Amino acid sequence: MSITESSVVVVGAGISGVACAREVASSGRTVVVLDRGRVVGGRMARWTRDGRAVDVGAAYFTVRSSDFSDVAESWATRGLAHPWADTFSVAGSVDATTNVGPVRWAAEQGLRSLVEDLAEGLDVRLESEVAAIGLEQAASDATSGRPTVDGQPVAGVVLAMPDPQAADLLGDDLPDARDVLDSEWNSVVTVVASFPRRTWHAFDGMFVHESPVSLIVDDGRRRGDGAPVLVVHSTHDAALEHLDNPGGFVEPALAEVRRLIGEIGEPAWCEAKRWGSAEPRRTRSQTFWLGPQPVALCGDGWSARSRIEAAWTSGRDAGRALLERLR
Repeated sequence: MSITESSVVVVGAGISGVACAREVASSGRTVVVLDRGRVVGGRMARWTRDGRAVDVGAAYFTVRSSDFSDVAESWATRGLAHPWADTFSVAGSVDATTNVGPVRWAAEQGLRSLVEDLAEGLDVRLESEVAAIGLEQAASDATSGRPTVDGQPVAGVVLAMPDPQAADLLGDDLPDARDVLDSEWNSVVTVVASFPRRTWHAFDGMFVHESPVSLIVDDGRRRGDGAPVLVVHSTHDAALEHLDNPGGFVEPALAEVRRLIGEIGEPAWCEAKRWGSAEPRRTRSQTFWLGPQPVALCGDGWSARSRIEAAWTSGRDAGRALLERLR
């Protein structure tokens, strides 16, 4: 099925874009999700090594609202996700050794599997690069036309992605949308290391201060299979030094892990992944943006705090608002 003038197009197949598309599709409208990647999920990313999933993007999700609780419970009932831990260690701080917070949830097949579940039945087109979002110029007013995707007029467009990526797509004929974007996002380099055996003391996760490392996760405990796999997330400043060569952060990351949790041995394999726009530095009170034309922005940057739940809520709310506008 081709994209037509009656289609709603969602650009971005992360959890926010998929939640938005599901909301639009529930009304009976035609909705198409486009993503340049080979898989859905966005920053809820996973690698599969030796048949085992490892989260290399978001580390977990939490549940606060009743609406998202219903989604999480559906995943839990079907064996897709499970409550994991409410207590993380804290290193590099004189004020605390543990952090007790809301229950962190994990997924047996990686967090990406949850986006795959939400995307079931939707028209998702992967490896579909979008070059420009603009407006069809009307004869009377250059800013009153319908939104366009690479020149194709459509009923509405939602950009479900980090602000810096949205800025690359928005044309000059959508100044209102461009003006609300925030160019300052944090970068992260993630290192995954698999070891021949477990040599470290038991912990689920460790928040780290005063270090090039911000978070260490015991993936065997997160996944529940006890595999000797550690996942290490960098700070923004450390990531900036290694964006051109993320593999260069492997040795500094492992050195910090050894300093913090003791001898870990040499990894059987180790890989690094960079995230140029990993998380917003500044968040917003509103959950989405919808301008004078049916063009919306959503994602985890549209929330009081960047979280997977916030991204889901943002996409759902943007879909509802866009439907109301189109009515």
